[in-house]
Amino acid sequence: MRDFSEDTSALVLNTATLGHNLDGYGAGWPVERVIDACAAHGFGGIVFWRREIGRRALEIGNRVRAAGLEVTGLCRTPYLVGSERSANWLDETRASIDMAAELGTSVLTVVTGGTEPGTKGTLETQKILADRLGKVVEYATERKVRLALEPLNPMFGGNRTCIMTVRDALNVCEMVDHDDLGIAIDVYHVWWDSDLHQSCASAGSRIVGFHLCDWLENTTDMLLDRGMMGDGVADLRAIRNAVESNGYSGPCEVEIFSREKWWRTDPDIVLSMIVERFRQFC
Repeated sequence: MRDFSEDTSALVLNTATLGHNLDGYGAGWPVERVIDACAAHGFGGIVFWRREIGRRALEIGNRVRAAGLEVTGLCRTPYLVGSERSANWLDETRASIDMAAELGTSVLTVVTGGTEPGTKGTLETQKILADRLGKVVEYATERKVRLALEPLNPMFGGNRTCIMTVRDALNVCEMVDHDDLGIAIDVYHVWWDSDLHQSCASAGSRIVGFHLCDWLENTTDMLLDRGMMGDGVADLRAIRNAVESNGYSGPCEVEIFSREKWWRTDPDIVLSMIVERFRQFC
């Protein structure tokens, strides 16, 4: 397992950690200021949300690289299944792939959407998901982008997701059977899974993303109360070991949705705390 006690080159900021994924939250820093701050604090990369990019993907990607950083990912595709899926999901998904390519990142996160109306359980929806992924993954390959399925905590099952474990995500990957469909593993969503190590071993090279935060013992909001690393009960090093022992050597992306604490804190303090906790606990 990699030693991060003196090395932050693998550390990546997901801009949701500063509240940039929802209107009305965070300090409202412009993209350029976030990039400069990440560089100043020793981060190796940054992950944006589509809402921040607009028509500036190429410009922003170049700005990141000029600061000595990498764009290591983009959040996220529209929902591909479930009651909130857009009628234009196919065009919107292709547009998100185009944005990732213009940014110069090779990973686009997929949050699937919930269960299909009229279905029960998750298997039928997973089959529909696999079919729809099959309609876009070749397009992603043409644009040199890998799609990363992100399993979500079961509390989002039926609402935001139809895959709740790494095993679920791997099952969908196997249905699609394409090298450019992988899995992003987020501590917040999988920390509880007693089969995680075995599932990571099965996933192997399909693991293309690793997201850090912590699960607060007395969380107050299932979406917007994630913990800073070290403040919760997730065994961060054990989870990273499960991921890295099966070949993953990519970025460690800090993604903390924290409406009442970290989104109310000066971003420079947040970034300093991330670096400190990354070295100490991750």
